[in-house]
Amino acid sequence: MTEIKQMTRAQVAEHNTSNSLWICIGNKVYDLTKYLDEANKHPGGSEVLLKLGGHDATEEYEDIGHSTDARQMKENYLVAEIVEEEKMTYSYDKEFEKVDENKRYSISMDSVVFYSVLGMLFACGYMYFLYYLI
Repeated sequence: MTEIKQMTRAQVAEHNTSNSLWICIGNKVYDLTKYLDEANKHPGGSEVLLKLGGHDATEEYEDIGHSTDARQMKENYLVAEIVEEEKMTYSYDKEFEKVDENKRYSISMDSVVFYSVLGMLFACGYMYFLYYLI
């Protein structure tokens, strides 16, 4: 396994044009130059990527809520990691990267209670409608 390159944020900042477009997401550096050239594959358009070129785009990336496929595809463009001294801690780290695969699709008890109460209210309303209004 080849060891991944280490880069500073200043080095990444130099790559902010359509000829060389790099962004940081979660302390990893992605070269999106080829992705940008591939017939505007990005659903949000190339302008979004160009605006974030050379910067940390972690917040924007996580706010959009990319699909699992998009997250996997992103790894094809990985070129480096940010040097240890400049690594940041992100609020999404606990939410997204440490998700137990077995619990990813589990239903929380809060949602069960909510939908149970909602169902009972609907049933009571329906019974009221049948009994008093018909």
